[in-house]
Amino acid sequence: MLRAFSSADRELGVSELARRVGLGKSTAHRIVTTLVTERLLEQNPATGKYRLGLALYELGTTVTEHVDLHEAALPVLTTLRHNTGEMVHIAVLDGLEVIYVERLESSQMLPIFRRVGHRLPAHWTSSGKVLMAALPRPELLRRLDGHELAACTPRSITDKTILIAELDRVAGRGWASNLEEGHIGVTSVGAPLRDSDGAAIAAVSVVGASSRMRGDAMRRYTHLVVEAAEVISRRLGYRPGPARTARAMTPRAW
Repeated sequence: MLRAFSSADRELGVSELARRVGLGKSTAHRIVTTLVTERLLEQNPATGKYRLGLALYELGTTVTEHVDLHEAALPVLTTLRHNTGEMVHIAVLDGLEVIYVERLESSQMLPIFRRVGHRLPAHWTSSGKVLMAALPRPELLRRLDGHELAACTPRSITDKTILIAELDRVAGRGWASNLEEGHIGVTSVGAPLRDSDGAAIAAVSVVGASSRMRGDAMRRYTHLVVEAAEVISRRLGYRPGPARTARAMTPRAW
């Protein structure tokens, strides 16, 4: 229905939309009502016809940002995968879910399949923790209000107080780990990607088998992920203040 609009047909009525998409008028009207509610369409009060809404512009801006992100991240992701031998991801936050927008496979076998466009609850993932930790506290609390933290494994965080304490630690050290919280046998570590304004717009993560991602290997992967995030962020225009050294990672952390 959205594709029915063009530069030549900027405004269309319900009857014309129904004809163009091959639907009954009542069905077309219900769809139009939904699209208006989502701000994907808006009604011209003078003519009663509909035109594309501002939400489409916002979505288009997001796509542009992702194209820039792809160009900035891909060479660094390729190096990160080579240096770790593990699967690497980039994810963005949508509400309390992460969406994977970039993914490079590894030769290592994992019992998961996270295709581009795949969604997961943010609190199950290192990327999600990083991005939730970057939210202003009032916004984080608003999103969590009335939301049940579902469990996927016995290690999943289901208590909001515990989650907030974990996010405070993540914000303080600049990276997050996921220790079998989204899938038994799978561990990940992620760090934020920042744009020219310093906003955390995405997160990069390394995902691998828990048997490989522990001890010295996990500490090494964490440093590599943080370094990769800094490089990608600089390619996106981020210029940090005084250099900050990552907090020392002791064996007890794992």
